[in-house]
Amino acid sequence: ANLKKLVGNEARNTITYTRGKNTTAATMAEIALNLADYITMPSVSPFDNPDSSDITIRDMQDFYIATNQDISDFSKQEKVATAIFKSMNASYSLSTVNIKNQDVSQEEIAKVSENLDSLPGIGTGTDWVRTYPQGNMLKSILGSVTTESQGIPSEKVSKYLAMGYSRNDRVGRSYLEQQYESVLRGTKSSIETETDKNGEIINQIEKYSGSKGDNLILSSDIEYQATVEQIAKDSLAKREGMSDRIYMAAMDPKTGDILGLTGQRVDENGEIVDDALGNFSQVFTMGSSIKGATVLSAYMDGVLDSSNNRILDRKLQFQGSKDISSIFNRNGAIWMNDITALERSSNVYMARLAMRMGGVRDYTPNQSLPFDYNALIKKQREYYAMFGLGTNTGIDLPFESTGLLNPPSQPGNSLFEAFGQFDLYTPLQLLQYVSTIANDGVRVAPRLVSEIRGTDSKTGEIGALSTEIETKVLNTVPVSKDAMERVQTGFHQAVHGDQGTARAFFADAPYDAAGKTGTAQASKYNEEEKRNYPDELVNLTYVGYAPFDDPEIAVAVVVPYLPA
Repeated sequence: ANLKKLVGNEARNTITYTRGKNTTAATMAEIALNLADYITMPSVSPFDNPDSSDITIRDMQDFYIATNQDISDFSKQEKVATAIFKSMNASYSLSTVNIKNQDVSQEEIAKVSENLDSLPGIGTGTDWVRTYPQGNMLKSILGSVTTESQGIPSEKVSKYLAMGYSRNDRVGRSYLEQQYESVLRGTKSSIETETDKNGEIINQIEKYSGSKGDNLILSSDIEYQATVEQIAKDSLAKREGMSDRIYMAAMDPKTGDILGLTGQRVDENGEIVDDALGNFSQVFTMGSSIKGATVLSAYMDGVLDSSNNRILDRKLQFQGSKDISSIFNRNGAIWMNDITALERSSNVYMARLAMRMGGVRDYTPNQSLPFDYNALIKKQREYYAMFGLGTNTGIDLPFESTGLLNPPSQPGNSLFEAFGQFDLYTPLQLLQYVSTIANDGVRVAPRLVSEIRGTDSKTGEIGALSTEIETKVLNTVPVSKDAMERVQTGFHQAVHGDQGTARAFFADAPYDAAGKTGTAQASKYNEEEKRNYPDELVNLTYVGYAPFDDPEIAVAVVVPYLPA
């Protein structure tokens, strides 16, 4: 956000080859042998080292067919020529490929340039490679580009060729690189090629020099991002057992700007590695943190208003379903309203709201639940989707998970759904949900890129503003202002109330926050022991925003697989 480079390009010298229309393999082999006098190439053969060779038996056989050489007796020059021929052979008519674009010395450039007359089709130029000045920061989110040998992915060949790409062009393969390929690529130079009667290239004239790609300006600040990552790493380093990851994300609820985003995970070697992608690809049971959406769903469904918002919190028992109780009240009876139910995190209150939405107002111990649970859970999900739970968030990245919506099998599933113990969501969905509440019901799409800037033609640095990415409003939750304010007050009480579940964590905070904690039963498969750990683990979650009266930041934190 402050124009500090997160991804850049490093220029590299390159030796290129442009193939003529009718160039034969024998001709290319001859050029390769000549070029081998002037450059070196990785060219270890299987005869030299069968375990780590640069050229294969097949490569050598191809060169043999073109030159009639005995492959077992190849000289050093012929092995280099084989490596060169391999690259040349991958080209097609009038296309240009890189023969060597790593560690090309100035001496090699000079020698090749001096002998271009005897090396038809060979040229020198400049290539590029991505650099990452901030190390691995957000690297998984930034994505990658294909190599020249990979070229255009097979499933996108037609699309890219129609846009003027060549088959061996490097393109964005994942995440931001893929999402913004058309912005980052720039435009190619236009070359007019003259060939002789045999189809060999005799002259090339540059008609258009091309232009550099534009720059993506991200919404996150590097210093803040580094702080978020360090918090996650420090937290994860203190934990043991099955707890092997943590996800944290922050966004401006009004604009959708992602202010910070990190995921940290312990890999199979015990090392903490980046897993920022997990914020929108991994799904978890989120527990009570989603209760704000449940209360507002009941308001929208017409089963909750100021005249009937008092419900008795006491253990619920049903035929064919697990008992439901609140952590703070396993066996007693406490009257609650919607605000205190959020402050103290009442599971019973949420379950009773779900019963009302299913048409069941009264409760007697061990009763059945005579409602269409498939229709009820479908309705619940439709309301939750208004907040971003169980649906696309609209983030400017491909491959986003929409969560895991479990198939219901009994009426009790819809009650557990009401306090976050049935469907699974991504950390990013959790962030959008709390941002929607912070933003008075307006759901905006998260964005990593806030603007696009050009490239200064003289310095190569960031140029003038090209495109400012507008905030994308996805929907407005159709609920009354009073209902929204009551949920916001419940979130404020969860942080500041005498019995707020998050009170202890914010006692000395120098800002006025609102939020909601969550605890969910979880299971995880242990590869070593070859078994699941059902109901022996919990996911801890938190959603919140600040300042309370005019939110500038919303956060979501997911810490899975802690000991129960």
